Amino acid sequence: MATETKTPDRDAPAAKTAEKPPTLEAGDHLDRTEFERRYDAMPNLKKAELIEGIVYMSSPVSLEHHGEPHASLVGWMLVYRVWTPGVRAVDNASVRLDAQTMLQPDAALFIEPGKGGQARIGLDDYLEGAPELVAEVSSSTVDIDLSVKLDLYRRSGVREYLVWRVEDKALDWFVLKDGAYERLPMDGAGVDRSLVFPGLWLDSRALVAGDLARVLAVLAEGLASAEHAAFKTSLQSRSTR
Repeated sequence: MATETKTPDRDAPAAKTAEKPPTLEAGDHLDRTEFERRYDAMPNLKKAELIEGIVYMSSPVSLEHHGEPHASLVGWMLVYRVWTPGVRAVDNASVRLDAQTMLQPDAALFIEPGKGGQARIGLDDYLEGAPELVAEVSSSTVDIDLSVKLDLYRRSGVREYLVWRVEDKALDWFVLKDGAYERLPMDGAGVDRSLVFPGLWLDSRALVAGDLARVLAVLAEGLASAEHAAFKTSLQSRSTR
């Protein structure tokens, strides 16, 4: 007996395909969930941030006003991370600060969650909460970095915040004290010494002048200090979750 062949119903609705999210645009007003959905659907987009529900997108960056300073700052942090197990350095990693804010700082240092750090790593590999230290290389974004972002980092509990004002040839290093940011004072030799990361020393004048040999020499002194040795011992003794 012949088997009946069932023909498709031409009037039946087509299988619904996953809807592609709208394109992320500067100035969009979104919550963080929708921002992430649109950002994840645009793999070629290099940098976008959600600041208190508003989307900000960066313009192309130049060599001397961003690219090279950025590399120098990240290199300085990376050397510290190499010699300080339990501390991690990140470059342009997105950070979930609250339901309306997801920033992408140029660089950050954080203590691993299992070593007592205040940030955590989500199941989808995004950093959640405030890293201990955040740094921005600021040229065209200096107004935002020293106003809206500064206030967001302060309220979120970022304990130290660096802003390299490239065009001004200056670096601001803020430290959180009693809920407010104060400028970190230099020592007698003109060196900035982190209060959160012992041994993280910086000759900021050498950095902005491009004297990386001096920058690394000063950092080496910090890494050889007794305070850094004590910090390493403290991190090693902390339990891992």
